[in-house]
Amino acid sequence: MKFVQLQNYDRVAEEIPDAAIFIGWALRPEQFVAATKLKWIHSPAAAVHQLMYPELIQSSVVLTNASGVHGPVVAEHATAVMLALAKRLPQAMQYQAKKTWSQELLWNQRPRPREVAGATVAVVGMGGIGREFTARAKALGMKVLAVRESPAKGTDGADAVFSSSQIDEVLPQADYVLLCTPVTPATIGIINQARLNKMKPDAYLMNVGRGPLIDESALVDALKGQRIAGAALDVFAEEPLPAESPFWSLDNVLITPHTAAVTERLWERHYQLIAENLKRFLAGQPLLNPVDKHRGY
Repeated sequence: MKFVQLQNYDRVAEEIPDAAIFIGWALRPEQFVAATKLKWIHSPAAAVHQLMYPELIQSSVVLTNASGVHGPVVAEHATAVMLALAKRLPQAMQYQAKKTWSQELLWNQRPRPREVAGATVAVVGMGGIGREFTARAKALGMKVLAVRESPAKGTDGADAVFSSSQIDEVLPQADYVLLCTPVTPATIGIINQARLNKMKPDAYLMNVGRGPLIDESALVDALKGQRIAGAALDVFAEEPLPAESPFWSLDNVLITPHTAAVTERLWERHYQLIAENLKRFLAGQPLLNPVDKHRGY
């Protein structure tokens, strides 16, 4: 086989007409149409909404993703930021930068530092990330409420499972809300002003899914008005996050630059999945992690 590695997308249009396999995060519709020999696309991301255009959906090209590769490490990140929010670590670091001994200040502010044991977390999306996070949350003594498209798939270790249409019943119960669901027409803007208003005033929102899951202007308003306690955001509608974004100046927001899945061992798992699928592709066997192109995940 001939392998062509590109450092960026500059020469994709030149190389794609000869490709039978494409491994990458995105391919524009006109590039896909030019790829007349293409049989398989593999996305090194779990999210594939950027590939969900009619030309690809209606084609016979198989699409696979990295579902499961990111689950454990993103769940670790979500656990870390949840604990950071609970223990008020971002505020402690702000005081550290000012050389201020903030014990009494942190205690007098709301919400106070808290324990996660006994708290309730709503996990919206029970794929690889949601399942891995649930196991960690349960180990910390938390109550987990799972929200998934198909509750018939089971709880996957959560205390209770709800359908996506029941999210309004779940949000008022949660001390923490974790978003890790795929981006589909049904999940875009799943957290909007009305649903932010249903959250507890001392609850935290965490997003390790994708930016479009949240109505960002509504979230900014809720954070400024302290209608929720705060948020930990790893993903945004526009990335890199523009310097003029109001999120940068909010002291109740913990921002990470889309690094929830970034670790030194991440690509080891990518290589294992890609190599196994390449063997299967050459042998004419079903591939791992096929995406239902009509559902978008």
